[in-house]
Amino acid sequence: MEKPQTSISMSVIRRLPKYYRYLSELVEKGVTRISSKEFGRILGFTASQIRQDLNCFGGFGQQGYGYNVKELRDEIANILGLNKNNDAIIIGAGNLGQAIANYSGFRGSGFLLKAMFDINPRLVGISIRDIKIMDIDEMAGFIEEAKINVGIICTPKEGSQGVADRLVKAGIKAIWNFSPTDLNVPGDVIVENVQLSESLMVLAYLINERDRI
Repeated sequence: MEKPQTSISMSVIRRLPKYYRYLSELVEKGVTRISSKEFGRILGFTASQIRQDLNCFGGFGQQGYGYNVKELRDEIANILGLNKNNDAIIIGAGNLGQAIANYSGFRGSGFLLKAMFDINPRLVGISIRDIKIMDIDEMAGFIEEAKINVGIICTPKEGSQGVADRLVKAGIKAIWNFSPTDLNVPGDVIVENVQLSESLMVLAYLINERDRI
C-alpha cells in the first residue's frame, strides 16, 4: 500500500472506524467483495466520498471488481493501529470509570486496560473485571514500571486538570478525556475528548427541531 503524501483531515480519520465496523460485519456475513457504490449505500455515504477517503491512504480496490472486504478491513485496522497494543489506565473509579472498565471493546480497539486509580479509600483494593483499583499516589510509579502510554480521565471536572498534569509529568502522551472540561496540555500530548453532555445537547436540539415540524 502506498503511503499518503499529505496530512489527512480529521473528518476522514473519524470516518475510518465506521468503515472498519461495517467491513467487519460484512466479513462475518461471508461477503468477500463489494463495490464503492454498494458500500456507500450501506454506510449512507456516496461512492465518491468512500473512494476519496480511501485514496488518502493509497490504492485500494480494482475497477470493475470493487474491494476485497477482508483485505480492506485489515488495511483499515492497520491504518488505525488496531494491530498494536496500547496499555492504558483509568483515573476515576466511580460509576463512569467502572462503566468504561467494563467495556468489552477495549481489546478489539488495540487497548489493554492495566489498572484503575482513585482518591477514594473505599474503592482502593477493589477489582473491576480483574483490574485492580489503586491509590492515585501510586500512579506515577505504576506508569513508569508498566510502561503505560494512555491515560483515561473519568474524574469530576474540578480534578481533571490536576490529573492531566500528573499524567503528563509521569510521561503519558495520550489522554482519553471523559471529564466535561478542556484540558491544558503540552503540544506533544494527544487528547481525545468524549463530552457526553455536549452529545446529549445535540440530541436535545435534534428532538426539539423534529417536534417543531
